[in-house]
Amino acid sequence: MNKTINVAIAGGAGFTGGELIRLLLNHPDVKITAVLSDSQNGKPIASVHRDLTGETDLVFSKDLPPTGTDVLFLCLGHGRSAEFLQTHTTQNISHIIDLSRDFRFVPKSPCGRLFHYGLPESYKDPETYTASIRKAGNIANPGCFATAIELALLPLAAAGLLRKDIHIHAITGATGAGALPSDTTHYAWRSNNVSVYKVFNHQHVPEVEALLSSVAGNRLPSLFFVPMRGGFSRGIFAGVYTECPLTQEEATELYLEYYSRHPFVSVAKESISLKEVVNTNKCKLYMEKHGNMLYTTSILDNLLKGASGTAVQNMNLLAGLPQTTGLNLKATAF
Repeated sequence: MNKTINVAIAGGAGFTGGELIRLLLNHPDVKITAVLSDSQNGKPIASVHRDLTGETDLVFSKDLPPTGTDVLFLCLGHGRSAEFLQTHTTQNISHIIDLSRDFRFVPKSPCGRLFHYGLPESYKDPETYTASIRKAGNIANPGCFATAIELALLPLAAAGLLRKDIHIHAITGATGAGALPSDTTHYAWRSNNVSVYKVFNHQHVPEVEALLSSVAGNRLPSLFFVPMRGGFSRGIFAGVYTECPLTQEEATELYLEYYSRHPFVSVAKESISLKEVVNTNKCKLYMEKHGNMLYTTSILDNLLKGASGTAVQNMNLLAGLPQTTGLNLKATAF
């Protein structure tokens, strides 16, 4: 790539697109050349993402620049990324990073591009992961729930310790449902409310099973996932538990060693709470042992580490930059 990375974003009017714009406007090595939106075409970006008033004069457009795009981010609804690649000319674009689920299971796109599943921490060795994504050239970014669950279980999978059924309860903020309003995202319904949905049948379950089985080298035990909607805007709080022979101290050391070269995952030695990671690209983990069960708490921001932050992290690795570039963000904390 060039020293300056020229970036285009398709689907820039939604939550993940907005987060991506905010990150890239402050990235020292990036120039945003176009932000596409059919619904907002011709409008200033700051008229939709109003916190960006005074930050950018960019205007939404409908078309990609004819040349000069190094990285294209697809922040489109599920099913629309594949459609976009069928209807737009992208052969002059070096890399595509897709934030939908379109290429997580179908690694070859309609235009013949190969996609690599894009969780940087899925390899204990960051160099091996970087070599793999550069060979593919394009990235299928993980889902938000999937990221929280996978990070909670990867060290156990790599150590061959996922031997018994896995149980997960996880709650997400309203932004996880996207920017378009629905009955369950309306403020009057969502505020001060909690609900369960898609019990054992969430779309991220196959994604989690595929990655962890690959890392473990064998078929995963049964995984039971209960997703919940929370009455807050952003963040995921996941509780993951399974039988494990390790003590709490041994588990903590296993996780510390596995993530020792991954700057965005930290392992706490005392209980954690969601605001510690909201507005950051961090995932924090905490392990407790109860009888023969290891209980792991995993927390992250669904729009950053669960979406746009990891997308920028992947771009940095493709470009040969430190993966933390442009991602040293401050937590809200309180």
